[in-house]
This record gives sequence, C-alpha cells and structure tokens, in this order.
Amino acid sequence: MEKEEIKKAIDELKQKSKKRNFSQTYDMIINLKDLDFKKPEQQVDFFLQLNHGLGRKVKVCAFVGPESKENAEAACDKVILEDDFLQYKDKKLVKKLANEFDFFIAQANLMAKVAATFGRVLGTRGKMPNPKAGCVFPPKGNLKPLYEKLQKTIKLSAKKDPIIHCKIGKEDMPDEEIIDNIILVYNQVIHHLPKEKNNMKSVYIKLTMSEPLKIM
Repeated sequence: MEKEEIKKAIDELKQKSKKRNFSQTYDMIINLKDLDFKKPEQQVDFFLQLNHGLGRKVKVCAFVGPESKENAEAACDKVILEDDFLQYKDKKLVKKLANEFDFFIAQANLMAKVAATFGRVLGTRGKMPNPKAGCVFPPKGNLKPLYEKLQKTIKLSAKKDPIIHCKIGKEDMPDEEIIDNIILVYNQVIHHLPKEKNNMKSVYIKLTMSEPLKIM
C-alpha cells in the first residue's frame, strides 16, 4: 500500500464529500477472504495503538475498590466504586454508560462482580474490561499511563464476518497522520492473517457522511 495512492484517495474523498458543520471521522473497512472463523486461529481479534490517535478524546470509565479510588479519579473520566455497583441493576443505566464511554477498565479482583453487574450489556458490545488491552489492573495500580495508552487504542476484530471496520482519525487531522494510521492498521492486520496479503480482499476508506472509496 503506497502513501501516494492513499493521498489521492483522501483528496478524492474530500472533494466528493459535502462540507459538514462538524469534523467527520475517517473509517477504514477491510474485507477479508478465505478464512474459516470456526478455527480460532483464523479469527482476527487484537488491540492496536495508532501512531497519531483518533483526533478526539477517548472516554474511559473505571470500576474500582476504595484502594484505587484516588488513582482512578486522577486519571479517568468516570469512576464507579464497588459499593455503587448495586445502583446499576437497571439495564438502562448500563446501556447509557456503554453509549457514553469508549473503554471500561477494572480492578482485577473485582472482575467477577463487574461481569455480574455490567457484563450482559458491555459483553454484547465488546466493551468489557479486556486484559489484552491492559484494561484489567492490580489494586493501587498507576492508571495514568493506561489512560494515555487508551487514547490511541483501537480494537480490530473479525470473528464471525469477514470484515473489519475501524476508526482511524478525524477530518481535521493532517493527511500525513491519517495515511500513517491507515498503513499501520493495514500492516498489522496482514500480520494477524494466516495467509497474510492473500486473505485480503479489498480495503476502503470513508468519512462519516460519505460513500466508501476503494484504496486497494
């Protein structure tokens, strides 16, 4: 995947897309082929730190006990204490949380309680605290580095359907940063495919309100 070709595609996308009164998000769509998702080793499921982030604040909510309260409040956007879990028996409140936050992190020794209280909603949305992303932490852990890491983290997943859909930045970011993010995602996905490029069918990019444009 060449930088010059991606730059041409971005220019064309901007020309074809009507100007909106907000900064649109760039999405990347990767279509895969010749994979058997019944075999776990052929599924795609990993987290990636983008070199330039998403061009927006990523909101993080923490589930903690009293020993992590101070650290969590200093680093995260919202903190829910173990003693307050009972307040979230109402599924509507959990759905509201899921809509508001990008990532959920949890103290390791509370994971069973987090699953029991929030799992039915967060699990179906792929937002349960995930150890692969570092989202499960020991009591009294320093959460600031984790919060900063999550600001650039995206999840890339294809476990049932042969398609990966991810956000790669905002319209007001420099083109060079979007291009760099695209190439990083492409190369990392290839690395996670059993037949590498031979499992790639096509790659598209789009803006929030635009039609997809093929770049490969």
